[in-house]
Amino acid sequence: MIDIINEYLRNGYSLIPVSNEKISYIRWRKYQRQRANIEDIFDWYDKFSNVNIGIVTGEISKLAVIDVDDLTLLPELEELLPEIKETTRVRTRRGYHYYFSLNGDYVKSTNNLFGKRLELRSNGKYVVAPPSIIKNYQYVYEIPLSKMLPIPKILIKKEKDPVSYVEDRKDKNYKMPKYHGQEVNCMRQILSRELEVGERDNGLFVLYNLLLQNNNEKDYSKNIVLTKNKSLTKPLNDKEIEEIFKKSYKYKCSSIGEKLPFVNCDNCKFKFKGGKLKAGNILVRNLSKLKQISNSERGVVCLLGTDFDGEAVTINEIAMYAKMDYRTVKKAVEGLQKSGFKINLKN
Repeated sequence: MIDIINEYLRNGYSLIPVSNEKISYIRWRKYQRQRANIEDIFDWYDKFSNVNIGIVTGEISKLAVIDVDDLTLLPELEELLPEIKETTRVRTRRGYHYYFSLNGDYVKSTNNLFGKRLELRSNGKYVVAPPSIIKNYQYVYEIPLSKMLPIPKILIKKEKDPVSYVEDRKDKNYKMPKYHGQEVNCMRQILSRELEVGERDNGLFVLYNLLLQNNNEKDYSKNIVLTKNKSLTKPLNDKEIEEIFKKSYKYKCSSIGEKLPFVNCDNCKFKFKGGKLKAGNILVRNLSKLKQISNSERGVVCLLGTDFDGEAVTINEIAMYAKMDYRTVKKAVEGLQKSGFKINLKN
């Protein structure tokens, strides 16, 4: 088990713990954006019983998997994708998993590959991996990871240009959506993604309100959201889309990733408050005190002044975000408060 976990980590796979029912023991969606380390993984084996290994598929692991449960469909699949005969193959309880590597390619997850009862798992999905045991059946590699082939070109989708969602691109009044005055990645990622059923409400809601926050006119913002909704395979109905426009928006940058796990904020220079520390910022207000506090206190206050700028947070949220021990964070917060730092804690 240790050897295979280390191999998965060397391959850059994002791992999660799953049960005998193939259900994750944890809230796993954040692992679409970050990988657990070896200490986290061994901790799962202490916390949970009968832990199996799950691999988060898609961009984070550069992995896509075709799941074949109905073996009568295999001959037809082999004709459509001859590569599956040669690539990494896992024997599962009911059929096979075929592994393919991704290299920056956009591959859409589906339960209806080629119009058949075949599942393609990429972004937003995970697979149970060897040597997991599900209902007394152990998953095994029949063709090893070292034989994995690149994803077949027929399965690669081109990400849609955000401009294509505007009905009349030649309209002289058209302008690209802005976020903090810039054309940045979070907007593009929402616009270019084929939002799935569990992502539509939050995705369109966040998109609409980011547009409004950045001084786009209401009618223009609604038009972007409506045209994006029309582009979806399963769009929201009229009543559902109207609810999007009624809700009030309270999320900030650090919360977008929680609502939309597919959004990658790693390279966003506008991750906090437009990338600028304003006069009311906790770091700016207490600049002279920073050299007098401990390293852990300094680490916490830096997070409060950047990723959590202006937000009310709990000690547990800080600890989880910073991957710090809860007790260390609590002690640091208490120390900061004694030193005169005003921290906006949730009750």
